[in-house]
Amino acid sequence: MARQERAIRTRRAILVAAAEVFDEVGYEAATISDVLKKSGMTKGALYFHFTSKDELAQAVLAGQVDSLPRVPEQELKLQQSLDEALLLAYLLKQDTGDPIVQGSVRLTVDQGSPKDHLNRRVPMRAWQDHTRALFQEAKARGEVLPHADVDALAKLFVGAFTGVQVLSRIMTGRADLAERVADLYRHLMPSVAVPGVLVRLDFSPERAARVHAEAMRLHEAEKEAAESEAAVSEAAAVERERAAEGNGVASGETGARARSARSARSESSAEAVTVVQ
Repeated sequence: MARQERAIRTRRAILVAAAEVFDEVGYEAATISDVLKKSGMTKGALYFHFTSKDELAQAVLAGQVDSLPRVPEQELKLQQSLDEALLLAYLLKQDTGDPIVQGSVRLTVDQGSPKDHLNRRVPMRAWQDHTRALFQEAKARGEVLPHADVDALAKLFVGAFTGVQVLSRIMTGRADLAERVADLYRHLMPSVAVPGVLVRLDFSPERAARVHAEAMRLHEAEKEAAESEAAVSEAAAVERERAAEGNGVASGETGARARSARSARSESSAEAVTVVQ
């Protein structure tokens, strides 16, 4: 168990270091040496988990959506969609960001070379699928205008967010990203939400920090619950092993007593035969 946990920590440290390097210099300029220097890991440790820079970059790309902590459930699903966009904006900022999110987004939007073999569709498809599912649920609840095409909306919102964050990165180093995302949703939502829902949505950029704080509290609570459940399961497994060992010892003792009894009966029978003779 300890060895497995150490391997997980090592892999995570390598991924974080790689993401930071990719965010700083891009995929083409990044080297394995840069990742090793930033992570403090050995070459053997890195190549145990990743066989190449391509595989390392693909793992960073794949971790983009999963790296976001889950935002608390909202009464309005359109507010939840907005909250997720604000959370992503918060995690992309230089001073409050998440390395995996930042590095994977840089890898996603960099055009790169066809020869780099990176599948940049992975995070984009994941975001489209996730956004589509949220809009579908919102429409089922009556939050979205009846004529709205949720598939088209998902592509529009993901594409628009991508463009806004690129502009913010170039112009301000993403310092104003929360404001740009709030403006984006404030201008797009009137063509999506029914009027009664639209007036209830909170578009304030300051909401990003509050959503992040709530999401992190939820993440920590879920992590503690998972660790507690794992500890209970491990303790139960240990008890089962002890019980199995105890049953084995008891079976052995019972067998020994049975063999001893049979031996005693055999000796008694032999003595009886001798007496009769």
